[in-house]
Amino acid sequence: MKRREFIGLIGGAATLPLAVRAQQSAFSVVGFLHFTSFEETRDFLAAFHRGLGETGYVENKNVTIEYRWGQGHTDRLPTLIEELARRQVSVIVVLGNTNGALAAKAATRTIPVVFMVGVDPVQAGLVDSLSKPGGNLTGISNLNVEVAAKRLELLLQMVPAAKSVAYLRNPTSIIQPEAEVVQSAARTLGVQLKFVDASDLREIEEGFTNVVQQQDALYVSADNFFNWHSD
Repeated sequence: MKRREFIGLIGGAATLPLAVRAQQSAFSVVGFLHFTSFEETRDFLAAFHRGLGETGYVENKNVTIEYRWGQGHTDRLPTLIEELARRQVSVIVVLGNTNGALAAKAATRTIPVVFMVGVDPVQAGLVDSLSKPGGNLTGISNLNVEVAAKRLELLLQMVPAAKSVAYLRNPTSIIQPEAEVVQSAARTLGVQLKFVDASDLREIEEGFTNVVQQQDALYVSADNFFNWHSD
């Protein structure tokens, strides 16, 4: 599969492409994994299908898509990936979750994997380097960690009188470098950061009861867990 076709699988906003080794084999079955659900992923799916169509693939005509949904549970992702690997799909697409991409890397060294993540893929251990990713993984990064400081700056522009900010993060997430960036930015901007750890609904509720409501503003980590539980 050639670079343009490979990257064309994923439609999205401003992202950073990685170098891809050309692959010549066509595929007929695509494994698709998303951390959330079909209902939460309609826009992603529409872009995904457009990307397939631009390279000549139409679902149920010349390509089959095996869908798997994490339903907001990180611990389900390795099992779902293993299902796709056993199915011997021709390519696995993992959108919006670094843990899912890492599970794919652990599950297969032969099936091509295309990911979309919000972290540095080199630092996360997904690829060897941006210019020479190596292995069977490639994809794009939204660079959520790199813009974390700017997000905090924008929050303080909205609430200029804020002296203390609650930082809601998922301690089980792979994007822990974001915490360091936010903490450094808070020191520079002269605000106190209160960490609130939550990896399930109960902990979110406890965090709001005990910490968040006592602060001047709330910064939510760029983690799909919180997107899933945004309500």
